[in-house]
Amino acid sequence: MFLLDPEKAHHLTVDLLSIVLSIPGGKWIFKKLYHVDHPYLHKKVLGLDFINPVGLAAGFDKDGKCYEKMSHLGFGFIEIGTVTPRPQDGNEKPRLFRLPEDQGLINRMGFNNDGVDALVERLKNKKPSNIIIGGNIGKNKVTPNKNAVDDYVICFEALYPYVDYFVVNVSSPNTPGLRKLQEKEPLTNLLSTLVKINLSKPKSKPILLKIAPDLTDSQLDDIIDIVKKTDIQGIIATNTTLDRSKLVTDTEQMGAGGLSGRPLKSRSTEVIRYIHEKSGGSIVIIGVGGISSGADALEKLEAGASLVQVYSGMVYEGPGLIKEINQAILSKNGK
Repeated sequence: MFLLDPEKAHHLTVDLLSIVLSIPGGKWIFKKLYHVDHPYLHKKVLGLDFINPVGLAAGFDKDGKCYEKMSHLGFGFIEIGTVTPRPQDGNEKPRLFRLPEDQGLINRMGFNNDGVDALVERLKNKKPSNIIIGGNIGKNKVTPNKNAVDDYVICFEALYPYVDYFVVNVSSPNTPGLRKLQEKEPLTNLLSTLVKINLSKPKSKPILLKIAPDLTDSQLDDIIDIVKKTDIQGIIATNTTLDRSKLVTDTEQMGAGGLSGRPLKSRSTEVIRYIHEKSGGSIVIIGVGGISSGADALEKLEAGASLVQVYSGMVYEGPGLIKEINQAILSKNGK
């Protein structure tokens, strides 16, 4: 796979997964290889029942094309997106780069997706499953920040019947100006608007905010205040970083983009711990960033995360990473 362009390798991986699942006994094989079923792994978080605390982070399945296939790899939940109201191609290729020496990835995908209507059509055909599905929502590149709320509302309304929780993504570095929405006034306005709509529904659904790892302590304090003020249900910490100072790989020729994978591990854990301690444990946190082993996941959980997500680590370690994490949780707790 590493001999191929990263995006081509991604699509080939999903195709191969489909082939194996379609053969007689394919699903049974995956269950034996990757699933860990134990009552201790079951967690009730955000009012939802997770069969285990390991999820697939947003970005892998932007359009809801492969979440059912990925569910056979042992995940407890899968986050789809980031999706925008209208389809968009994203940034020009190449836009995804591997850093094998650093066990990291750099991407500047730019919210490439088929648009929320296409995603809804796929989710309408969702088969009954005990896998929790999250919807990660964003704004179109051409939408000015002053109208950004409208884009998030469109995605929220369209996806509401089909997902179990929502993630507001204002932290991707690959849409110009998007991170400015993390500032106190626009973010409070955005989240308050979504919460008001959510409360008008027959049954409200959890709303989480995905934040950047590059925020200062004072900015994190603002985030904590905003979460409490708007009464959203939690934080996903963290998105990709712009900091490349600790890399072994020379990335100058790769251009702009967010860094994920092992180089992000320490900072994302620091952010989790800071929010957990500063909020007195009152904010639900999903930890993501640099998890490439069971020990890495335990570190996030011990820092204050209730759940964890993987993506880049799975690129390097393979799907067995999900099983390794679940087994590490059981072993740590004598199960």
